[in-house]
Amino acid sequence: MKKYDYLLVGAGLFNATLARLIKKNDKDAKVLVLEKRNHIAGNIYDEKVEGITVHKYGAHIFHTSDMEVWKFVNEVTDFNRFTNSPIANYKGEIYNLPFNMNTFVRMWGISTIQEAKEIIANQRKEIKHAPRNLEEQAISLVGRDIYEKLIKGYTEKQWGRDCKDLPAFIINRIPVRYTYDNNYFNDMKQGIPLSGYTNMIEKMYEGCDIELGVDFIKDRDKYSADTIVFTGAIDEFYDYKFGELEWRSLEFDEEVMGVEDYQGNAVVNYTDRETPYTRIIEHKHFLSEVAPSTVITKEYPKEWKNGLEKYYPVNNEKNQELYNKYKEFSQKDSIIFGGRLGMYKYYDMDKVIREAMDLYKNDKRFKKN
Repeated sequence: MKKYDYLLVGAGLFNATLARLIKKNDKDAKVLVLEKRNHIAGNIYDEKVEGITVHKYGAHIFHTSDMEVWKFVNEVTDFNRFTNSPIANYKGEIYNLPFNMNTFVRMWGISTIQEAKEIIANQRKEIKHAPRNLEEQAISLVGRDIYEKLIKGYTEKQWGRDCKDLPAFIINRIPVRYTYDNNYFNDMKQGIPLSGYTNMIEKMYEGCDIELGVDFIKDRDKYSADTIVFTGAIDEFYDYKFGELEWRSLEFDEEVMGVEDYQGNAVVNYTDRETPYTRIIEHKHFLSEVAPSTVITKEYPKEWKNGLEKYYPVNNEKNQELYNKYKEFSQKDSIIFGGRLGMYKYYDMDKVIREAMDLYKNDKRFKKN
């Protein structure tokens, strides 16, 4: 058995960041990466279909205001200046997201900021007590009209539950802009890697040994290293000792369309309850790729069960208490848990990188020259 300094389980962004930092500071470090899937890059994996770069696990737009993180990724790859400006389709009515003056003008036929503020302020008064569920929380923030058309159906599909049965804290705030700015994110930097995310991750793992199709939990006795980082599910690692953490999953329906442009935008959300999918992604718009056909993906939310991928943690009090049990138990182990699955937390990509950077910087198990 070859002796490794570091064993990184899971070939996604968290471990790619660690790998890059390890090899940057110690070229001779021996790093082994194990991946359960047949490809690297985790959920940001992309590949070419009909000459178009397709995000195989849903839309991923990189955005950050963390300039150290931005510098880090730009050392690896170049980004375009893609701006995420999603569209909402409610039963054929088209609205701009996030909620801004374009949304309000379309919804109410108004023309001034003051009119929009007055309508929202009046509708918010419907909730006269502390919100007890997500529905009341949303109405208390943005009013009934926006809730009914642009929040309710989408949210119920995403979580598989009625908004009255979802906790209020899921949406502690809803961004409302009284400007005509359709940029979804407020971050200073935003874009898509020009050569794709998979290529970016390949570069981050340069100098590492990589084995695909390996289930570390089943085969852990075959591998050893001075430092082990595990980015799979923490409850699965401990054989569900305290019970299963709950997740929401997704199913992707990818289709090649024989037209140059299908919807004119990278992301269109379907916010009514009746449409079974939450959104359609048209991939060529991410990198402004030119092709005679186009590729779209419909996203169908699902309750997670064995055999499905885990995407969104169900962060209610019950699950948080259960995760805390696993986290406390893991302190007895020398293994490091990281990433979305290992830390039972939904992360934007820049936050994943920041977590890994801070771990590398602060944990004594990472030898720095």
